[in-house]
Amino acid sequence: MAFREILTRLPAVVGPTASGKTALAIALGKRLDCEIISCDSMQIYREMDIGTAKPSREEQAALPHHLIDFLLPGTPYSAADYASDAYRTVEDILSRGRLPLFCGGTGLYLDAARRGGEENCEIPGATAVRERLAQEAAEQGNETLWQRLSEVDPAAAEATHPNNIRRVIRALEIYETTGIPKSEWDRRTRERPPALHIIPLMLTYPEREVLYRRMDARVDEMLRAGLAEEAGRLYEKGYLAPGSTAAQAIGYKELLPYLRGECSLDDARRALCLATRHYAKRQLTWFERDRSIIRLQATDEKGGMRPLEELAECAVREFRAAQVKVNSEE
Repeated sequence: MAFREILTRLPAVVGPTASGKTALAIALGKRLDCEIISCDSMQIYREMDIGTAKPSREEQAALPHHLIDFLLPGTPYSAADYASDAYRTVEDILSRGRLPLFCGGTGLYLDAARRGGEENCEIPGATAVRERLAQEAAEQGNETLWQRLSEVDPAAAEATHPNNIRRVIRALEIYETTGIPKSEWDRRTRERPPALHIIPLMLTYPEREVLYRRMDARVDEMLRAGLAEEAGRLYEKGYLAPGSTAAQAIGYKELLPYLRGECSLDDARRALCLATRHYAKRQLTWFERDRSIIRLQATDEKGGMRPLEELAECAVREFRAAQVKVNSEE
């Protein structure tokens, strides 16, 4: 799919889990006449509602939501797939005179949508090369392929751990199918005009413990809402088999020992709270490198949450100011 540049500035609400993205996105979307495009790598799957903190029926009724609940668990789906689907959704929403608003915590998906997915696109002939390289890795070991990568693309090898075999194979398949080192491929991708111009906003918590308490409270609410039962249904259907997509999702893999009778529900809860914190740290690390993100402090001087209406009005002002700034610089 060819991605022409769409010049309309699009808002996005991003950030770590439990930071208040959904509520802010809906409040902001109502003020800007938006439809929401989910940017979450797990909310795309059906039957995974509670564990992925999918917007409730009431929230989805407040504004149209897109790219939620359209695949069965286990269906392969890549960042390039998301870029294509998001781009088509943006075109559709704009054609109806409304503004698309991205909301979610999967930074990889948002970056792919911005660039049109070129860095993750399927190169003709790459599938056969990928399968051959995977077989070689299984037979000769990861280190052998990494050494090969270090010879043809030292920069990519230095940035990739030998045990991250998926990335090693991706770099080698780009080189073997195009003759271009992945480091150069990525550089050319960054120099292309973006497919989508996105202005991201993120709620921040100066006191990290406030965010952690929100995470713990969300875990408890999920369990009260039936997370263990939801995980049990997925387990019975085989969706939580080893290596499956659902089995890797935060909120489900921590409950697997409980479902197998290997630990108590309290133990599973503690594991889930800890895993959620670790996941949030990874999300924050990802977003911290994005200098375009507009940061909105979620708490007041006393450490309490600012009213949603106040945060939404602040988000509108910041988004409008960013639009004016970008337009004046062009």
